[in-house]
Amino acid sequence: MQPTRLSILGVGLLGGSIGMAVKAAGMPCHVVGYGHRKSTLDRALEVGAIDESATSSKAAVRGADLIILCTPVGLFEPLLAEIAGEIPDGCIVTDVGSTKRSVVKLGEKLIPKSAHFIGSHPMAGSEKRGVEFARADLFQGARCILTPTQSSPGKIVEQVEAFWQKLGMTTTRMSPDEHDRLVCDISHLPHAVAAALISMQHDDALPLAGKGFLDSTRIASGDGTLWRDILSDNADNLADSITRFRAQLDEVLKLLAPDKRDELAKWLEQAAARRGKLLAEKLRELAP
Repeated sequence: MQPTRLSILGVGLLGGSIGMAVKAAGMPCHVVGYGHRKSTLDRALEVGAIDESATSSKAAVRGADLIILCTPVGLFEPLLAEIAGEIPDGCIVTDVGSTKRSVVKLGEKLIPKSAHFIGSHPMAGSEKRGVEFARADLFQGARCILTPTQSSPGKIVEQVEAFWQKLGMTTTRMSPDEHDRLVCDISHLPHAVAAALISMQHDDALPLAGKGFLDSTRIASGDGTLWRDILSDNADNLADSITRFRAQLDEVLKLLAPDKRDELAKWLEQAAARRGKLLAEKLRELAP
């Protein structure tokens, strides 16, 4: 897809990076940004993430052929309701939300029939927040998951795929239900675990923390409001993930018995081997 007028609603890390990536890819596209803070929009203009700032979401989407929702998922419903009457015929609306079941339902419910909503989840980002951390190469080599439904026109899905691919991403399709179930295990649960790991520490232990602990808890530095919305929206899948994670911790407790040392080593070696295989696969994906 080659948009000529792109509207980014929420010019933070992801929204700003999309605007910068569009410019880096050489797309002749006019990028309009909307956000609640004038200082953020001014900074987005300074770094070249957007070409124009809009004073309202309605103004931002007028004339757009592609609209990308980049706010926290908890703001999608009022935002979609606000812009619905201004979305041009034939316009494609997508998003960067980390959950998809509720988002796709909202999009298909609130977007006019003369336009199209396709759910997207670019698996790229950082624990940092704000347009000042936006990067044109944020999406290079990363994966974007698209979640079309039976009512999604194939040609429109292909156009959204082509847009993310132009930003350097590989694309995968799955249903909104499958997305929320699988992404919960590899994204939502790890965030909750990182937050729990930092929360359970005694104050006198934290000064002893080294790089390994900092690596393990890095994602706990993410925006609390944004992650509250994600975890709450996917609460059923997260509850299942936590149950299975607890079962693994219960297994570790059993393996701490003096007569289980060999089994403990085997369990650790299996985990190391599985991560090694994953790392090798990811490196192959990133290879030029």
